[in-house]
Amino acid sequence: MSRLNLIVLLVCGLLAGGLAAVATIPQIRDRVVGGGAQKSVGQALVGGPFTLTDHTGRRVSDSEFRGRNTLVFFGFTFCPDVCPTALQVMAATMEKLGPKADRVVPLFITVDPERDTPEQLAQYVATFHPKLVGLTGTREEIDTVLKAYRVYAQKVEDPKSTAAYTMNHSTIIYLMGPDGQYRTHFTHATSVEAMFERLSKLL
Repeated sequence: MSRLNLIVLLVCGLLAGGLAAVATIPQIRDRVVGGGAQKSVGQALVGGPFTLTDHTGRRVSDSEFRGRNTLVFFGFTFCPDVCPTALQVMAATMEKLGPKADRVVPLFITVDPERDTPEQLAQYVATFHPKLVGLTGTREEIDTVLKAYRVYAQKVEDPKSTAAYTMNHSTIIYLMGPDGQYRTHFTHATSVEAMFERLSKLL
């Protein structure tokens, strides 16, 4: 075998070995083709199916809100400041939206089902907006919804409370689309004008 043929065989062998390494070893493959640097952009994993009890005592599921957007806020009726602030912003935005408000259902889901009975919720939501729907359930049902919406909620001892505790919780207001999928979110500190402008573009 000539020296030229030997060199050609050696080069081919090295190339074959290199290609095999690229194909089989993830770290090498990512460096060569850039797979490790690519970031996938997909649907936020927020929301999911639920069945709860509304403030009238009726059992409702998430499917009942299909075809309309939902503004979803998690809180509790004994909340001293954050919850009323968020619900007031939601209510004022609903008024400002005018006819477009018919495309939105505001939901208030309790993180404190032990105290927030349908009767308690009925009195509470009525002080904010006639379309506001209060939702409660068993502890297990509420925990399932909290997990689906990535909501933090924890019971904390509070001697000043009539039930000896309060609730620490997330303060995010979610906008879910007519298909039940996450679209965007706000906080309790979002202004009425900012929420109105954002929703006007999305509805």
